This record gives sequence, C-alpha cells and structure tokens, in this order.
Amino acid sequence: MTSLDFFEIDVFATGAFTGNPLAVICGADGLSGEQMQAIASWTNFSETTFLLAPTNAEADYRVRIFTPTQEYDFAGHPTLGTARAWLEQGNQTCSEGRVIQECGVGNVEVRITGDTLAFATPPLKRSDPLSEEEKAQVREAFGVAKHMLIDASYGDNGPGWKLALLDSVDTLRALERPEGSDLKVAFAALTGTEDPAYELRAFNPAFEDPVTGSANGAMAQWLRGRGDVPQRYTVSQGTALG
Repeated sequence: MTSLDFFEIDVFATGAFTGNPLAVICGADGLSGEQMQAIASWTNFSETTFLLAPTNAEADYRVRIFTPTQEYDFAGHPTLGTARAWLEQGNQTCSEGRVIQECGVGNVEVRITGDTLAFATPPLKRSDPLSEEEKAQVREAFGVAKHMLIDASYGDNGPGWKLALLDSVDTLRALERPEGSDLKVAFAALTGTEDPAYELRAFNPAFEDPVTGSANGAMAQWLRGRGDVPQRYTVSQGTALG
C-alpha cells in the first residue's frame, strides 16, 4: 500500500475549528481521477485537494480539487490550504514572495506576506445576468420578496456560484438554507461603509459556508463592475452561522 502525506487544514480560521476544513493529499501523481473522487467522498469535507507535479513551467505545483461528488476547476479556501500544505513540506517557490498554483482555470498566484497567504481571483468563466425565471427560483427558494432582490448574476470561477445582491443586511441575516434545493447562491448586502463594505452569506445545497474565497472573489468582481464598492475594502461573512 502506498503511503502519502495527508493534511487537515482549517482555512480562514479566527480560532480553533472556526474556518473551512480542507483535506490535502500530497504527492498524489499516482492516483487516478476515480481514486481521488473516492477519497474525497470518504473524507466528506467540502473540498479535498490533491497535490501534483506541475505541467506548466511557471507553476510551483498542480492541484486537483474535489468535493464529495464532483471536481472543481478552482476554489478559494482549497487554494490557500493547498499552498500552505505545499510550503509546510519545505518546498521552495520559483518566484520570491509568491506561489504559482496550476489548476483547472490555469495558473493562480498566491501571495506570501509573512505568515499570511492571499490569492488573486481568476477571471470568471461565466458572468451573465440571471434570467427573470432564475431570479424567481432564487427568491422562492430562500423566501425573498421581489423588492428585496436588487440584482443577480452568475459569478462562476469554478464552483458555479450564482450571485445575489439584497436590499439590506437585515434581509441577508434572516435567510435560511432551503431544504431540498440544489441552488448554489452567494448573497451580499451593502453596509454603506468601507469596513466592511458588504456582508456575504454563501449557501451550498447541503450547508452554509463560514467563509468562501471563490464566492467573495466573484462577488468583488461583480460589485466592482456595478460601481458598488471601492478598490480596497473588507467583507464580513460568518456572522449569521448557527
């Protein structure tokens, strides 16, 4: 039996067991895609990643990202957690102060500042507005009145998010995850300040994410395009969990 290094990492944590858990399997080049999916189903984390040798000359490593049921081209907390695992193994980066990750959307830069890692959000694969029918589906599933939904769009950088802007933080915090829905929606509400500029909640079909890198990155690109947020700002997420 082959033995591989295995990490369990708490990403975006503000204390013990407060962030997004991630499993990382290192040196996984000998595993097939079917084996990776089986392992990700077994760990049952929101995502499990597999560290591989890069195929792009500019990249430090390659990663494949799996949920218990499917593979993603990109995801936020798996990007940061995988980079941390790669560094913890004593690897040296090709470029000073940054790790270059190769994944399904191409190369993603992860900046290293002291002990902190931050990724540059990749371009959106899909960013067109939701149709009126799709907006109605979101409103019906989450119990949102028509006047409460200001705008909605796709914000797909890998996981396939739909993005929705609500009329107030109170409306946002009152949301409840619908049972039996297969919608994957990130909701935001502007606060009227820059710290934080908006609050976000991200709902998967099976759970609500405490912090979501891919959704926040997509939401930032969308809200900047709308002219709703400044160039630099902070975001709040996780305040309504539980």
